[in-house]
Amino acid sequence: MKQVRSNEVMLHTMTRILTFIILSFSIFLFFAGHNNPGGGFIGGLMTASALLLMYLGFDMKSMKTAIPFNFTTVIAVGLLIAIGTGVSTMLLGYPFLTHFFEYYPAPILGEAGLTTTLPFDLGVYLVVVGIALTIILTIAEDDK
Repeated sequence: MKQVRSNEVMLHTMTRILTFIILSFSIFLFFAGHNNPGGGFIGGLMTASALLLMYLGFDMKSMKTAIPFNFTTVIAVGLLIAIGTGVSTMLLGYPFLTHFFEYYPAPILGEAGLTTTLPFDLGVYLVVVGIALTIILTIAEDDK
């Protein structure tokens, strides 16, 4: 009996292109979050959807080789970052999760605004990506 070999070139190509577009948009949403709608939560969901698309387009074994993250560790790191931003302001004598915004001169950009909400959003981003992918991959790996 002749074995049929599947040709998934189109699927893999489109998956790579769409993943790049979704990841680019998630980064935009992440950085726009402290001034406009967006932030760590929706950016994390978009990143999780891009990574999920990669898991669907390619097999689980090759994706675990390409993305060798333990997503429960990603959750823990995100929680530490998010809680650390709140506690660090308490150590300075301000209420929990007090955020600051300041303009600083940048060589090429002119004046750039920096805010302390960015590390908090990064923590939320990592927690959302970790939880979403842990749940989805746990369901996907269930053999029952």
